[in-house]
Amino acid sequence: MSPMSIKVLVVDDSALIRSLLTEIINSQPDMEVVGVAPDPLVAREKIKALNPDVLTLDVEMPRMDGLVFLEKLMRLRPMPVVMISSLTEKSSFITLHALELGAVDYITKPKLDIRSGIMEYAREIADKIRIAARARLKRPGPGHIQRTVEPKQGADAVLPARSRCFAGTEKVIVIGASTGGTEALRELLATLPADFPGILITQHMPEAFTRTFAKRLDGACRLSVKEAEHGDRILPGHAYLAPGNRHLLLARSGANYVAELADGPPVNRHRPSVDVLFRSAANSAGNNAVGVILTGMGDDGADGMAEMRQAGAFTIAQDEESCVVFGMPKEAIARGGVAEVVSLPEIGKRMIGWLTTEGGKAFRV
Repeated sequence: MSPMSIKVLVVDDSALIRSLLTEIINSQPDMEVVGVAPDPLVAREKIKALNPDVLTLDVEMPRMDGLVFLEKLMRLRPMPVVMISSLTEKSSFITLHALELGAVDYITKPKLDIRSGIMEYAREIADKIRIAARARLKRPGPGHIQRTVEPKQGADAVLPARSRCFAGTEKVIVIGASTGGTEALRELLATLPADFPGILITQHMPEAFTRTFAKRLDGACRLSVKEAEHGDRILPGHAYLAPGNRHLLLARSGANYVAELADGPPVNRHRPSVDVLFRSAANSAGNNAVGVILTGMGDDGADGMAEMRQAGAFTIAQDEESCVVFGMPKEAIARGGVAEVVSLPEIGKRMIGWLTTEGGKAFRV
């Protein structure tokens, strides 16, 4: 093992999953599995002995509850953790709780044909482990394995840019996030008043997770939060979360903003895509929009935010210090789409300040 390799400990009660993850990880030139464990009690001893850089942890574990183990780990020996989750409502609830406790990200197990399903996402698994190894913690295989990578498409694949003409002054907020975004969104929305302008959110997340996540956000803030449905009217005091595997767009119906859902191809290898949401806001709201890009790996949203700023929108990027992964905000800044860079705890205050001064008074405070 190279001295620079990422040392990974795989914790899973399934011998098949342990074997497949070991094969995938050991096929990468910059990482290696240093140990495996069938449960948290064995994992605890191997962490002490092997000092891994990243832990993959099954959501539902025998002998000790996975969440209990994660809470103890983050309190006593904080380290990057990637959860291994099934695509079920129960697992989505547990996984979201794990992210609240400090896990960096999660990998979803396929429901059927686990071997081929896991191997298909080998590249994504490796990428998430790399990101976890570099992530800012919020709490004190064989060479033949390959994944077919889809061509990286821009927002044109779903929504063309168009010349813009805006009527009215109603404000609307669009937010994009990826790795680390579940907790960043919860923290941000909790700072906003109940009569805040309508919000559309794209968080990279599989479809089994978004309804549960919307419910958790709804219980954590004064706004009403729901998974977006096609044709929803965008109302003040409400936030609409893109459903997994559907693009969320802002559109107009007469004088009203409405949500549209689209089944177009992945954009920047994501569906939903932040670039699609941001372009739709540039097209439909222009200088009546506020765009916010939060923590996340990759560059989804960077081009769309530049289009929003060109259309007159006010745009904010989360700063590096408060990001789990300073990828998407960094790219948006580099491409000229960001008006201000703000720490996560201050983003809500800055939006309120802009809406009540530079942006024109949009709600009562």
